[in-house]
Amino acid sequence: MGYKRYWLAEHHSIPGLACSATPVLIGHVAGATKRIRVGSGGVMLPNHAPLVVAEQFGTLEALYPGRIDLGLGRAPGGDFQTMRALRRDLMQSGEDFPALLAELRTYLGPEKPGQLVKAIPGQGAMCRLPCWGRAASVRSWREGWACRLHLRRTLAPEYLYAAAQLYREQFQPSEVLPKPHLMVAGRSLQQKPTRRRGGCSRHPSSVF
Repeated sequence: MGYKRYWLAEHHSIPGLACSATPVLIGHVAGATKRIRVGSGGVMLPNHAPLVVAEQFGTLEALYPGRIDLGLGRAPGGDFQTMRALRRDLMQSGEDFPALLAELRTYLGPEKPGQLVKAIPGQGAMCRLPCWGRAASVRSWREGWACRLHLRRTLAPEYLYAAAQLYREQFQPSEVLPKPHLMVAGRSLQQKPTRRRGGCSRHPSSVF
């Protein structure tokens, strides 16, 4: 059908959604395919230690070279009780996302002189690092302007254009990404043509 990538989300404690172990699913899909890029859309970075994320995706990149995307977000991926179970620290609200992103880059980038903690495999893997978030929260990222930005139009669509403009204005070019890269995700619902009228199904699961 011409698709170039297949991404899996991170959600927790939601019946009907079996995407809590995102890296495991990515490995399963990548192992069952040959060419399509497979990745996360995204891993909620405040839920995990950056070193663990680097090791997981560094391993995936080693197994499937050139096919792994590491998309990142800052939401909990569940309700408040689930957030507490995942993060342990009640002071973590996602506001530390820029610091976590910077730490993750140290593990996926080239090894620095005197660096004691390394992601093995993962160090130097240079997986693609698209940041995945809501338009309403982009302003709070502050230092996260050196990555690809993917916005969900389904959440806070009224902030979409302002967020895109802010990203382009604040973008910080690098050797890995010299120019800003923005992608907007929308919702699509498809079904086979039928003679019945009344439109597509509105089952609650369709929102995902």
